[in-house]
Amino acid sequence: MSMLTILCVDDQREVLAALKKDLAFFEETCDIIDCESAAEAWEQAQAVKDSGGHLFLVVCDHIMPGENGVDFLARLTREEDFHHMKKILLTGLADQQDTIRAINEAHVDLYVEKPWESDALITSIRDLLADYIKITGMDPAPFHLYFD
Repeated sequence: MSMLTILCVDDQREVLAALKKDLAFFEETCDIIDCESAAEAWEQAQAVKDSGGHLFLVVCDHIMPGENGVDFLARLTREEDFHHMKKILLTGLADQQDTIRAINEAHVDLYVEKPWESDALITSIRDLLADYIKITGMDPAPFHLYFD
């Protein structure tokens, strides 16, 4: 198991495949897990917690069958064990009310519209990783390859 986990949640397999391809940049130190629903992602988040791992980042679509992305991220935010976790809401369809809830209830760190620009996403995740390392007090040495 890697030091950190990135959880990708989207009900469209092709979106998950594109995300995993872009996030391969982080594979040396991060497990990248893809899920097709919030229910599956909740189970994976609990498994990471139960194994003593660090759920560093959740990249989550907003519009999904069952629980939507904002509700799922808000639920994770309320969990003490995921207090430092970073969150990205990935969406092509969100209205102003959804955006307000994403900020106020889910405390998203980044809002990304589909289709995203790969280099910009990687740069943003590097910034979130640097912040996560600082906040959690993790040893930054294993992550030196991501920073100049």
